[in-house]
Amino acid sequence: MIIAVLVCFIIGYLFIIFEHNVKIDKTVPAIIMGALCWAFISTGDLAVINSHHMPDSLESVLLHHIGKIAEIIIFLMGAMTIVELIDIHKGFAVVTNSIKTENKVKLLWIVCILAFFLSATLDNLAATIVLVSLLRKFVPNYTERLWFIGLAVISANAGGAWSPIGDVTTTMLWIGKKVSTVGLITHLVIPSIVCLLIPVIVASFLKPFKGNISKNEKMIDLGRNTTLLGSSKTMLTVGVGALVFVPIFKTFTHLPPYIGMMLSLGIVWIASELVKPEKHMTVEKKHHYSAHKALSRIEMSSILFFLGILASVAALESLGLLNNLAEWMDHTFASQDIVVLMLGVGSAVIDNVPLVAASMGMYSFPMDDRIWHFIAYAAGTGGSMLIIGSAAGVAAMGMEKINFIWYVKNITWLAVLGFIGGAAAFIVIDQYI
Repeated sequence: MIIAVLVCFIIGYLFIIFEHNVKIDKTVPAIIMGALCWAFISTGDLAVINSHHMPDSLESVLLHHIGKIAEIIIFLMGAMTIVELIDIHKGFAVVTNSIKTENKVKLLWIVCILAFFLSATLDNLAATIVLVSLLRKFVPNYTERLWFIGLAVISANAGGAWSPIGDVTTTMLWIGKKVSTVGLITHLVIPSIVCLLIPVIVASFLKPFKGNISKNEKMIDLGRNTTLLGSSKTMLTVGVGALVFVPIFKTFTHLPPYIGMMLSLGIVWIASELVKPEKHMTVEKKHHYSAHKALSRIEMSSILFFLGILASVAALESLGLLNNLAEWMDHTFASQDIVVLMLGVGSAVIDNVPLVAASMGMYSFPMDDRIWHFIAYAAGTGGSMLIIGSAAGVAAMGMEKINFIWYVKNITWLAVLGFIGGAAAFIVIDQYI
């Protein structure tokens, strides 16, 4: 039955990787795979181990893993709802309306720096969606816009790597007590900045970023600015403040992050009920700015995808297969750094969520060990090398119909330069500073 579990995982994973070819949403194979892996364990009466690598009952082990998965899902749902609440109140327009330049290089730097910090504060997916919407207004030429979006994806992933709430993988490591907020920031902020700077500096000298933005009949200066609501500034301030408050709450209370996220969501929800987006609000209009509306906009398919993937990886971990894989890799490769770099490259091809989940099951190093920080960097930024390698890239691909081959030809090499530069910075800082 162990073979059945492995075959189920491999087949499910292939369906996820080739989602666009088979025309089946990756959530479907993920949840089927998660259920079948545990079904094979149960019907085959296979022995399972707990988090201490000791034999335990199937019910106890499964309940433990579902509890850990629930922590991540509750956290993500809270964060997604807060971001959606800010968005429906046009809070992000407060930031984007302040951008006035038409110089391509200046706009490139503004967009990339904005992506870097928005990603760290919100998450790389939300930051990318906001910036793609912004670039549609600022860069009407489709071909020119793709270059800006490609660099924005790299920047968003770099920004998400050093923040505990910036990427799903860093959130997983944080909730799993593999990294602390302070440890993650202090060890990864410089490598992440290097990962951002190298591609942007190089791109600044490329032909697509020379001169000013091309104007056409669709380009109307007044069309750039989004009309703000009476609640825009308030919801942006409260929403971002609530997200930043979560790590602070965890530090002082030592409670799991999802508890802080529940509190933050409650506060933002209250704020959304009290503010007045428009002067004369009818009941019907008020519903469009409510938390109920924000909840309806959450991408539940992503939540279910994480559930399926994490449940599948948990099944492999419970059988001890990930421990065996870790031992084999340690004996095969001369350095753990090589293994982590391979993980980063792999995250460009395969979703980084299961890779990080697998690494958490493979190793039992203490919190804030260097390998956890390096994994957070590699998995978070390695996905930029392909458009399908990160949530930010997939979102941009879906919104702008970015061609996979175009991205490989024009953006991948810039992402590789940034990934290698940031990794080198991490190793140098870790060894000599």
